Order: sequence, then structure tokens, then C-alpha cells
Amino acid sequence: MTQFAYIEEAKAQFSEEGKKFDVQLLDRVISAMNVGMGDEQRQANLLLMEVKENPHSWTKVDAILEYSAQAESKYFALQILEGTIQTRWKSLPSEQRNGIKSFIVNLILRLSESSAAAASNALLLHKLNLVLVQIVKQDWPKNWPNFITDIVNASKTSDSICVNNMNILRLLSEEVFEFGSQNMTQAKEHHLKEQFCGQFKQVFDLCLAIFEKSYDTAMVEATLRTLHRFLSWIPVGYVFETNITELLANNFLPLEVFRSISLQCMTEIAQINVNKKDVAYKQKLLQMFYATMTEVIRLLGDVSDLNAAYKSSSDADQKFIANLAQFLVSFFKEHADIFEAGRGGKAEFFTMALELLLQITEVEETEIFKVCLDYWRWLVAELFFGTPYPIDEFILSDSCHRRVGFSPPKITPEERRRRLYEFLCLPRLREIMLCRMAKPEEVLVVENDQGEVIREVFKDTDSIALYKNMKETLVYLTHLDPRDMEKKMTEKLATQVTGGDFSWKNLNTLCWAIGAISGAMLEDDEKRFIVLVIRDLLGLVEQKRGKDNKAVIASDIMYIVGQYPRFLCAHWKFCKTVVTKLFEFMHETHEGVQDMACDTFIKIAIRCKRLFVTQQQDENHPFIDEMLANLSTTVCDLSPPQVHVFYEAVGTIISAQTEGNVQLLLLEKLMEAPNVVWNEIIGKAETSIEALQDPEVLRQLLNILKTNVAVCKAIGMQFAYQLAHIYDALLSVYRIHSQEVSDAVKERGEDVLTNPIIRQMRSVKREILVLLSTWVANADDDESVMNSFIPQLFDAILFDYQRNVAAAREPKVLSLLSIIITKFREKISPEVPRILDAVFDCTLEMINKDMEAFPEHRTGFFRLLLSLSQSCFPVFLALPEETMQFVIDAVVWAFQHSMRNVAEMGLDILSDMLTKVAKLPSEQSQTFYKKYYVPLLQHVLAVVADSNQVQVAGLTHFAEIMCLMFRALESSIVVPLNQANPAQSNVDFIFDHIGSIFLQHFTNLTTDQVRVIIKGFVSFNNDNVAMKNHIRDFIVQLKEQSGEDTSDLFLEEREKEIQEAQNKKMAVPGMANPNDIPDEEDMH
Repeated sequence: MTQFAYIEEAKAQFSEEGKKFDVQLLDRVISAMNVGMGDEQRQANLLLMEVKENPHSWTKVDAILEYSAQAESKYFALQILEGTIQTRWKSLPSEQRNGIKSFIVNLILRLSESSAAAASNALLLHKLNLVLVQIVKQDWPKNWPNFITDIVNASKTSDSICVNNMNILRLLSEEVFEFGSQNMTQAKEHHLKEQFCGQFKQVFDLCLAIFEKSYDTAMVEATLRTLHRFLSWIPVGYVFETNITELLANNFLPLEVFRSISLQCMTEIAQINVNKKDVAYKQKLLQMFYATMTEVIRLLGDVSDLNAAYKSSSDADQKFIANLAQFLVSFFKEHADIFEAGRGGKAEFFTMALELLLQITEVEETEIFKVCLDYWRWLVAELFFGTPYPIDEFILSDSCHRRVGFSPPKITPEERRRRLYEFLCLPRLREIMLCRMAKPEEVLVVENDQGEVIREVFKDTDSIALYKNMKETLVYLTHLDPRDMEKKMTEKLATQVTGGDFSWKNLNTLCWAIGAISGAMLEDDEKRFIVLVIRDLLGLVEQKRGKDNKAVIASDIMYIVGQYPRFLCAHWKFCKTVVTKLFEFMHETHEGVQDMACDTFIKIAIRCKRLFVTQQQDENHPFIDEMLANLSTTVCDLSPPQVHVFYEAVGTIISAQTEGNVQLLLLEKLMEAPNVVWNEIIGKAETSIEALQDPEVLRQLLNILKTNVAVCKAIGMQFAYQLAHIYDALLSVYRIHSQEVSDAVKERGEDVLTNPIIRQMRSVKREILVLLSTWVANADDDESVMNSFIPQLFDAILFDYQRNVAAAREPKVLSLLSIIITKFREKISPEVPRILDAVFDCTLEMINKDMEAFPEHRTGFFRLLLSLSQSCFPVFLALPEETMQFVIDAVVWAFQHSMRNVAEMGLDILSDMLTKVAKLPSEQSQTFYKKYYVPLLQHVLAVVADSNQVQVAGLTHFAEIMCLMFRALESSIVVPLNQANPAQSNVDFIFDHIGSIFLQHFTNLTTDQVRVIIKGFVSFNNDNVAMKNHIRDFIVQLKEQSGEDTSDLFLEEREKEIQEAQNKKMAVPGMANPNDIPDEEDMH
């Protein structure tokens, strides 16, 4: 410790209030924290955390800022001060508050008095600005009514001060209008917004003056950035009744330094929804749009390939293109109707803007493309739902009608709009979508950055999301003009087949697009189209040489055929050809191809299964017979996981056979090979149990079990035939391996669980449980399962689980029990005590020591409790009182948990319990409320009051529970909750009881605050959203020490709002507890 004596000395100096301390010593501690190592860094970190938590540390901030030589130390000091302002500001004496305020203001003015000083202290100044904003949020307007006037007047004294003041106003706007709900009560947030809007004229006049008169680039840019934050909330009169749009479009957009931020400001303006009756406002928008497009056309000049120009552009120019995309998209979404109706004039600007947006859509930058795609998807959806049927070209042709001598039918505005966009941009958009199509999730064969064809290792979630959006766009585009879409696709495919434009990228994007529009064409058109596509692709795979080429084309074929089950189901011969080709691909060793072949086969099997078990015309037997006869040949080159997928696909086909005897014969034939190996293994085990310890035998067992799981998942209840064949041996293997694992742990400790043989044994046990879970979940004959399978199953797994050592218990047992309880509900009720006796205490003992150990057992345990509550609730109520208390304690512990899924399950269990209890007969429900209501409410409130803990499961979840609990208090609970004074009403008792707890634990809350908080809990019990917001207000108030002045909490207004909600709720007949309604005689 002596080598870190300076840390101890610093700790002593900081802990003594009012004592001078060595700032250089703090600098040394912070340096150790940032660049030190090991124990020194750890001790420095602990000291700094203590300093932050010390309520008197803020008194040393001025000295640190004045004398420290390190920027990090000054930043640390401001963090301390910021925390004090956020949590304890109101509790400080007014002279201290004024002193802090003056110190911060003067320091900001000193650091920003010149551009050089501001630049050299940029980070420190930014942090000081944030601290000042926190003071403003606390003191404005009551204790600093002239803040806006002060900052506006100060801005007129110096250009560099004005720049920084604009940054302060921008930060204040963000804090109030963007992040207000995170750290302010609803009432305070509302009043600050009103105050800002009410005093905004001074700020806006300052901005306007800067725009019109200033030549200081930094000042104008800072003001533009601040205006950009204002535009989302200021009254629209400031936008459309001033010259701000002209200044942005005519004065600042042409200047390179302001170009991007000007476009961002105009994008905000373009998003303003203007009433059609406000002609002057619309005209302002149009003028801004015309001026913007004029300048953009001038800037782009004769650029014909925007994508190429973008690649060679500077960062600033690329940012401009991105901002331009945002502007055009925003303007079109809100105001394109002006041009669509022909009211805009200068229609050429609209045409040019659409053309420009199409060019931007071609830019190979994903984020820009997403912005454009968002608009195109919105547009084509609007056009489709406006007229969701093809528009006949004959009907649309006015000249045609005139030639034949009768008037054309009247075209609706929706049809005219669709016709306009079809003429202006949709054909080009189709081509762009075909060239830019994103990769679908099903495609596993990809081209990497080095141009190599490989199997995709990780799923690209961004690409999957992009594909979904593009698919929607393509589907709408196909509906709007299926002929044009088909024409463009077939032309592009022809260039791939002839080799003129062949590349992996071009072929892939085209095929992904073809697969995406499945079902969007008329069935006959789709048939003709898909026959052509598959024929050409099959020809291409024969034509091209090289494994990579064949792998890419095979991948595309498999993706497309997997997307068109309607066509395959209607055309057996084509379907059979495709499946036969898939079987060939299953022998292709190029990585990814076999996986896709199996995945595509199971897709087809699911959608077309009836075809395979039906004898087709001109065939001697159903195709399933041929499949089973060639089964070993087909799967010989597949890996075990691929074989399992194949077996699941064949099982799905067999499930379509409606003749029971035939189905069983097919199942027997399918399982013949795995059963032969199974029987051999069991035969050896009957001779010597040691055979089950052989690694190769364990590998075979695991593979056979996974195959059974795959087939069981597909066939369902009829799998009972196969299960009966192996069931007894299955349970015996389970018992043997369980005993082996348990004995090994007892003899050699838990480290033995990493032994390969032991791990394989546990894997076999786990897969047995998965198989049984799968079968139970799919079984549809409850009586048969209950009588024939469950008794033996429970004998094997319950005793084994209970007696086993903790580390060797299988969490899948808990999952299986949950499935059984959910499946059989009240039928399993007689077995529930046995289940709980076997798993409850021993599992709880495993997981109640901390929040991390045995995570699978943890989630399985609470999922079991949830299934019991949902499916066998009467059994819960019949449990012995001591056991029921353990259950309640477990539920409480669950929603207090740090694992999100466990906390959510705990709340789900509690929600289910409370909902069911409210519907019980009075004698049962009141007994529950009497024993558990008050403790449960206290535990829920304890979590709600913890801002970190409540976020684990989320405010929404807890708001729902709070509504249930306080609704029960008002309308369901009749039994007196106050045992000491039964005459007191339950609502009054909870008010007093919870109120006293709050005042005792949260000393920063006043009596008035507590009263309003609890009153809100009661009044908002029918409104989850209002309850959620009220809880958020509660959490915000817990973080602040209010002191004597609570005016900024607006408690009177809030209480009035809460009372109005209560009165509205109680006006509904039947809402009030009948025992709380006064007699009419008493009212007179």
C-alpha cells in the first residue's frame, strides 16, 4: 500500500469538509485512473467514485477548475458539479446556488471571450455549457426570469460569445424538447416548453439579425445549427411569416460552408404538415423548393452519373448528397400532392427532382439508399392502395376514345396520380430495384470482399432488413405494372444467359428480385414466367464451367424454386424435376450448396407435401416411394445436421398421407436405417452397460436422437408408433447416463463435467428430453399420452432430477415439465404436487444464492411456475400455506432479477395470478389478498423506485402490474388490509402505509409529493400509458432533493389532473367498490 500513499493522502484531503487540498494530487489520481495499471488503477477508480458520491465534493470544484493542469481533472470536477445540480440543487441555500451560477456564467464568458480561447478550450467549454443548461432547467423561469434576455443581450457583446450562446440555446432546446421526458416530470417539461415558446421571439429575432447582418462564418454556422434544433418545435409562423425560407434557400445554400446545414434546416421545414387552406404557407414552401432545385441543378451541372461522381467526391459533397436525399424525400412525402394535382406550376422542377432522387437511389452507399428506399416503398404502397388493380391501357388512352367517337370514362384522382408516376419514374425505379436487390436470408452462398464464393458464416441482419423493405417495394411495383416488371426481368436474364452482362452480382440480384415477387403476378402469367426463368437457369448451370459459377447459379435456382410453391404445387412434373435437381445438388461439395438444397427441399415439402404421397398421372407409384428407396444414396454426402433437415422434410411429406396404415409403413421405412443402428447399440448395452460409454456409440446415439426429433417435429402424434418402438430403451439410456454423470461428479468434482465422455452423455440425456418435449407438444390424443407415456416418464426424470447433484441436473427437465403442464392443463393437476416436490426446492436451492449461476435452470424454473399459474392455478391455491409462501417469494425474487427474461417472467406470473385471483369466489380471493397483497405491493414499489432495476423488465411491464394492483385495491379487495384497525378503508390504509414507507426511505420527498404520487397510482389504474408516465415522474423526483421550494413540480396542477382522471373513472357505473358508495339516505 505504501507505494500508493498519494492515493490515501488524496482520500484524506477530500473526505474533510472545508479543508484545503492539493489539486496536483487529484491530477495524479486521475492520471493513474486513465493510464495506470493493476491495483493502482483500481484504487484510483475507487477513490474517484467515492469523491463523486461525497455530497460536499462540489465545494472543491472551483479550485480544481482554477488550479488543475489537466483537462481530465477539470472535466471530472464539472461532472461532480453537474450531478449536484441535477440531484441536490433545490436543497442548497440560495446564496450557494447564486454563487455557483455566477461562477459558471463568468467562467463561460471568460473562456468564450475570443475565438482563440474558445477553440483551445472547446471540450471544457462544451461541458460548462451542459452544466449551465442544467442550472437553467432548475432555475428558469422562477429564479432566473431574465435568462433569455440575458443570453440574447450577452450575444450582442462579442461574436465569439454569441457563437457559444447559440450552442447553449441549442443544448437547452435538446434537453427540453428531445430529452425532457427522461429527466423531468411531465408537468415541468410541459411548463418549460411553454416558457421557451413564449419567450422565443427574442431568440428568433437574434437569429434573424445574425442571418441578415453577420459576416462571421462561425457565428452564422452556429446559428444555423441552433435553428435546425428549433425548427422541429417552434410555432410555424416563425417559419412562414418571416423570410427565413428565402434566407436558407437563396443566401446560405449557395455557399459551400453552409450548404449541408441549410439543407438540414429546409428538411425540417419540409416535414411541417401545412393545411391545404394555408395557401400562403404552401406558396412559401414551393418557392423554397424551386430555389433549392435551381441551386442543386447549378451545382450538379452536367453530371450524368451521380454514382460515379459520388465515389470521387469529398466528404462534404457526399454529405450534401445524403442531406439532399433527406430533403427530397421529406418534401415529396408531405407536399408532392401540390404537383400531383397540377397546382404547383413549374412542373419541370418536380420532374427534375424525381429524376434526381432516382439518380441518388443509384448511389452505392447503403445509408443513402435506405433513405430513398423508405420513400419509394411509401410511394408505391400509396399508389397501390389508391388503385389496387391494373389500369387498362385502353381505358387510359384519351385519344383512343376520341377516335372511336365516345367520351373516355372519368379518371379518378387516384388513377391520375398512379398514371403520373408510372410515366415519370416507376419504370426506372424497377430497373434500379433489380440491380440493387439485397440478399435474402435463405441464400447461404455469397461472394466475399475478395471475390470468392463462400458459405455465409454470420447472418447479416442489416441486409435481411433491407431485403424485406425492398421486397415490399418490388411487390407493389409488380402489382402496379406486372407486364413491365416481367419484361425488365426477362431482358436482364437474357443478358446473363447470352453472357453479354454475366456476373455473379448481376445474376444474384436479379434472381433475388425474381424470388421476392412470388405471388404478385396472375397465376397464368407467373407460370409462363417461372418456366422461362428456371429453364434458362438450368441451361446456364450446364453452360458455365467452374465450381464457383455452378455454386452461384445453383444457389439462385434453389432460392427461386423455394419462393414459388404455388407454381410447383400446380405443376407436378416441374416440381419433380426441381426436387430431382435438388437431390443432385445434395452431392455438390461446394460449401453452402448442400445446406441450401436441404433448406429448399424442406420448403417445398411443407407447401407441396400432398403431391409426393399421391400417385400422379403416368406414374406407377407415389414419388415418396422412390425417395425412400433411394434414401441412403441421396443423403450419403450430407453432414448429420443436413441429414436431420432432410429427414424432417420427408417426415413432413409422410404427414400428408391420410391413410393410417400406409403412413405407418412409410414412417417405418423412413426410420429403418436409424432403428437398425439403435437396436444394435441397445443389444450391446444389454450385454454390457459399458458399451454406452464408447465415444463412437455416444456420437451415434446423439445423431439417431436428433433424427428422431426431426421426424417427430414433422409427423406429430403419429410418431407414437416409432416412439413406442424405442421408448423403454430411451428411458433406460437416460437413467444409465444420468447415474454415470452423477457418480462421476460425486467422485471427481464438478470439473469432470468438462470431460468429453461426460459431455456427450449429457448431450444424449438432453436430446432425449428434447425428443419427448417435441412429441408431447405435437401430440393430440391427451388420454393416450397421459395413460401410456407420462407415468413412466415421471418415474424416470423426476426422481433422477431430485436426487442428482446440482451441476448434473438437466434444465431441459424443467422445460419438458412446462410443456406437459401447458399441454394437459387441469388433467395434469393431480401430478402437480409430485412435480413441485421433485423440482421446486432443489432448483430454488441452486439459483437463490446469486443472480448468475445456472442460467438455464433459472429460466426453466420460472417458466415452469408461469405454466403452472396459467394452466393449473387452482392447484396453486390448494398448496400448503408454507409452500405457497415459497412460490410467492420466488415470484418476487424473479421480478427483482437482473436477467431481463427472468424479470419479465416474474411479472407475467404475478400478472396472471392477480388477474385470476380477481375472478375467484370471494372467500378464495379475499384470503389471497389478506395474506399477500400488501407484501407484494411493497416489493413491486421497491423495484419501481429503483431507476436501474425497473429498466430490466421495463416501465411498460411494471405499469401494467401497478394498474392491476391498484385496480384490485379499488374494486376487488373487500377484506380489511389493516389488521390493527379493520374499520379503516383499504384505500386510506394503503395511502397511509405506503406514504409512511416513502417518507421514511425517501427523505428528499415532501409530504405533498408523496400524497400526489400515491394518488396518481390509484387514479391511473385503468390507463397503462398514464401509469407509465406517472411512474417516470416518480423516478425523476426520487433523484432530486427538492428543498423548501417545490413550485417547479407544479404539484397543485398535477393533483388536479389526477383528481380529474379519478372522477372520470368513478363516473362509470360499476367502477367503484359497492361497499364504498354512500347510501342515498346518507347523501340527503
